Amino acid sequence: MSREIYDCAAGCPVQNTVDVIAGKWKSVILYHLFQGDATRFSTLNKAIPSITERMLALQLAQLEADNIIVKRAGHADGRATEYQLTALGQTLAPVIQAMAAWGEAYKVRRKALV
Repeated sequence: MSREIYDCAAGCPVQNTVDVIAGKWKSVILYHLFQGDATRFSTLNKAIPSITERMLALQLAQLEADNIIVKRAGHADGRATEYQLTALGQTLAPVIQAMAAWGEAYKVRRKALV
């Protein structure tokens, strides 16, 4: 899948980033990969209980097509598929960390308003 790279006024770099991590699940998948607690398909599926297997496979395929993750056979028999962040994917660490921090702060603020 090739993505259109925008070369325009201010704001477009944000759009480029959003195009790669947009969707309900991609940033959540990346968060778990950065935590190091989920590298296998089955582990990711358990870590994100609301996602269907089909949607997880689709989101992983899109992240792989964008060179954010790489898919590897975990065992010689190829039964356990593992996902690993690429060098490009690793550069998203500050973005995902900032999103996680903002999300925690937002959750606290919302609770304070209720």
